Formats: sequence, structure tokens, C-alpha cells
Amino acid sequence: MKFTIIAIFFIAVITVVYSCQSDEKLEYMRYYTTGQELYKTRCQNCHGAQGEGLAALIPPLTDSVYLKTNSNKLACYIKNGLKLPILVNGKPFNGEMPPSGLAPVEIAQVLTYVQNNFGNHSGLHSVEQVNKELEACN
Repeated sequence: MKFTIIAIFFIAVITVVYSCQSDEKLEYMRYYTTGQELYKTRCQNCHGAQGEGLAALIPPLTDSVYLKTNSNKLACYIKNGLKLPILVNGKPFNGEMPPSGLAPVEIAQVLTYVQNNFGNHSGLHSVEQVNKELEACN
């Protein structure tokens, strides 16, 4: 009986917490948490647990200026890989990033996570944005 009362109370608290959040906040949280898992399994091995990159080989994801300036290109980089030399935090990186094989929604989730972690704060990167960005890939 005591367990039932505690369980009902716990469910009521969770319901109140989630019902007080906007649809946009819930969507952001879904993208962020799924993006976090995708990052751990698909990106972390190269870019590091804290987005620190790997010396002069793999760029860090901690440069919010680079991410903001190139936000419309990031989906293309993830989908198609990257062979161009890039300059991040004033340092050149000439390594090659392979194509990810991720679907547009997964790219949006990873971008939401990366662009709101490692010192970055950019909000939701929607699948609609990713689809538009992928159409513009060169």
C-alpha cells in the first residue's frame, strides 16, 4: 500500500513537470538526448568526450565561433564527410572526416547536442533546417 502511494505521487510529480514544459522545450530535449547518444557512439571516438578533438589531426567542437559561422554547412560535413582544410581556433586541420551514414533526423539530433554542449549554446537544430542545408550541399 505504501509503495502504491509513493508510485502514484512519483507519477503525479513527473506529469506536472512534463506538462509545464512547452512543446518546443520537449522537442529540444528529445533531440538533445538522442543526439548525445549518437555523439557517444558515432563522433566521440574522434572528437573526444568533451569535444576537445585530437591534437592537430581532428578539430575540436569547442569553438562556438566556428560552429556559428559555419552552421549552415555542418549538416553537409556530417552527411558527406569533409576533405577541405579548415581553420578552427586559429589552427589548420587537414584531416579527412568520413561520411557518417546518418539520416537527416539523426544529423539534426547530433547538431542539437554539439551546438548546445562544449561551451556552445545555439538551441534546436531541426530536421527541417538539416534538409534545407543538405539540399544546398556542393
